[in-house]
Amino acid sequence: MARPKLLPDNFTLCLVGTVILASLLPVHGQAAVGFNWVTNVAVGLLFFLHGAKLSREAIIAGATHWRLHVVVLLSTFALFPLLGLALKPLLSPLVTPALYAGVLFLCTLPSTVQSSIAFTSIAKGNVPAAVCSASASSLLGIFITPALVSMVVTSQAAGGGASPWHTVGNIVLQLLVPFVAGQLLRPLIGKWIERNRGVLKFVDQGSILLVVYGAFSEAVNEGLWHQIPLSALGGLLVVNVVLLALALAVTIFVSKRLGFNRADQITIIFCGSKKSLAAGVPMAKVIFASHAVGAVVLPLMLFHQIQLMVCAALAQRWGARDISSEHLAASRERPAAAVARR
Repeated sequence: MARPKLLPDNFTLCLVGTVILASLLPVHGQAAVGFNWVTNVAVGLLFFLHGAKLSREAIIAGATHWRLHVVVLLSTFALFPLLGLALKPLLSPLVTPALYAGVLFLCTLPSTVQSSIAFTSIAKGNVPAAVCSASASSLLGIFITPALVSMVVTSQAAGGGASPWHTVGNIVLQLLVPFVAGQLLRPLIGKWIERNRGVLKFVDQGSILLVVYGAFSEAVNEGLWHQIPLSALGGLLVVNVVLLALALAVTIFVSKRLGFNRADQITIIFCGSKKSLAAGVPMAKVIFASHAVGAVVLPLMLFHQIQLMVCAALAQRWGARDISSEHLAASRERPAAAVARR
């Protein structure tokens, strides 16, 4: 039986189920300490496998397109934070202060890797450049995101007065070191990972679910759902939709004005308008106080689903339009070729 179009994907359903489970059966006490240790190991394994998977050849192939990469990075790490701050007077009354802190945190995150590349491919964009831009964004985010958080997230949620350098050190230890180790071991295990992509997907999604369950357990124990009214959740939906719409509009306008070809425009739009759930949830766990992580990642979880739905629709539409154009061009060439043969 065909899957209903309006039904979210399995991972989104798992995320919702995890939040419900944490709300009804939150982990606490010594069990929470052990669960936190398991989560740290899973996140480290996730970044290790991503490091082993990342193709250096693909990165080199796209690395020379520096103008495109600059536009993507500026959109990711400058446009989004500026939008978050500029919209705060208008949109923050729709949500709670903790939720808008999560929106600002979302604005500081790097771009996604897998979905940005996948949507670029579907829409007939510049895939090698997308691989390079998305990967560079993910790596630079390890250093840039904590610094941006210290500047734009003016909230008591930010973890206990720790300095940005201390936060960067924690992120480097927990995320970058495993990633570099995976890159170094890629010659030995890279082919195995390519043959077993399901393992990476399982670790990827499983580690996120573990972090979400632990974060929401801690937040529920601190009274999260008593602090967030239902109206604020509706307001959060509006905030995320406005943020994504503006990011898409700006990247479409700028990429055209700067004279990029169609394939490069598609790459800029998809890499420059998306935010990484896979990187954001572990970073939130390191950057923010444990009791605040649940409220901080909630905007990111919602934005993640909205961006997937919107970008999937755009990618399919643009990809279908390119295929139609190719068929039209081919149909015009055939009569011309027949006339030439005569």
